[in-house]
Amino acid sequence: MIVITSRVAQVFAAQWPVLVATLRRDLGDLDLAEESAQDAFVEAAARWGPGTTPERPGAWLLTTARRRAIDRIRRDQRFTARLPALAELATSDHGPRPAGELVDDQLALIFGCCHPSLDPASRMALTLREVCGLSTGQIAASFLVPTPTLAKRLVRAKAKIRTAGVPFAVPARDQLPSRSDEVLRVIYLIFTEGHTAAEGPALIRGDLCDEARWLAGLLADLLAQLPVSGTGDHERIVALAETLGLQALMLFTDARRRTRLDDAGRLVLLEHQDRTRWDRALIAEGQAVLSRALALGHVGAYQLEAAIAGLHTTATDWPGTDWVGINRLYDQLRLIQPTDVVALNAAVATSMIDGPEAGLRAIEAIAARGDLADYRYLHAARADLLRRLDRMPEAALAYRRAIELTANEAEARYLADRLDACEEPGATS
Repeated sequence: MIVITSRVAQVFAAQWPVLVATLRRDLGDLDLAEESAQDAFVEAAARWGPGTTPERPGAWLLTTARRRAIDRIRRDQRFTARLPALAELATSDHGPRPAGELVDDQLALIFGCCHPSLDPASRMALTLREVCGLSTGQIAASFLVPTPTLAKRLVRAKAKIRTAGVPFAVPARDQLPSRSDEVLRVIYLIFTEGHTAAEGPALIRGDLCDEARWLAGLLADLLAQLPVSGTGDHERIVALAETLGLQALMLFTDARRRTRLDDAGRLVLLEHQDRTRWDRALIAEGQAVLSRALALGHVGAYQLEAAIAGLHTTATDWPGTDWVGINRLYDQLRLIQPTDVVALNAAVATSMIDGPEAGLRAIEAIAARGDLADYRYLHAARADLLRRLDRMPEAALAYRRAIELTANEAEARYLADRLDACEEPGATS
């Protein structure tokens, strides 16, 4: 376990992904890179203090990590072939690579951790460990699994990387959009888990939301720094536009974080949140990022979702939301993502324009297809529309089904309150 002082903590936050990415390329082994980086930070924690912090902490850490790696390699015959080259790097006191090479190293680390041959849970854990620098214990706590279980998951993921030869490399330009989609899915999964935990007592895990936003910003910065190549640059632009779109979506969504629970810890839906307490700085940042994304001339799914979230954040109240504009955006989104989840969200918007009967008809059509039979938000949305139509017995049944499918305690409490209201004698909407 790394014990770090505040100065080292500051450097850790900035330098961990750079250090691991550089070492992984030097050493050709993720485990060895991580262990050597940890050794360097442990040594920094012991030696740095007022007046003793090096002028170039990143270079100091890299040199120290390379020397610690040499010590480890000498103890492990598997890596002896790499020893001469690494010894030359360490003795010549090379600092971090030039900006272009460093961009490649960091992108390679991100794409390697999010490789499709790994299962989604392993991709998330590995990305949080290697790119964000979270400890195994921190990641385990975030996903409500014992630390040994998470540690085994990381070990299995790294073993698969070695045995399957998962490449740590920047994809070719023509593969960037598809490979970036995989990375963005991992980042969005991390954010989703932080925004609404899949299970457990806590609704929100802000640390995961913060890490996901940071990851999207890092990826966008790195993609923007890739040299313009003429041929193939369209793919870089597409990948960058969608990354910015996801970053904007998360900024708009996370701006509402402190209003999503009341003082008693009960869930507060968007329509009832105190909009004066939304984080205006995050909303302004989201608008700037979305504008930058749209200026690239490629409109993708994340940008459309961000635009929808942006319309919510600029509305003065729930009824005054630009529902027509939102429905148009959903129409565009359905052309790109013709899924029942998108259709369900569009149905809710329809109910705000044409009334609950119209929204309910759309939801019943989705339910009849069966793909979302176990999707709790379908039953919760259907229950809400039935409640608004004063069809309380049916609403109660739908709320019960939503509760059965909900593992998050805050969401379950909210749904149970709604169920109780439906079952009160003479209950109306």
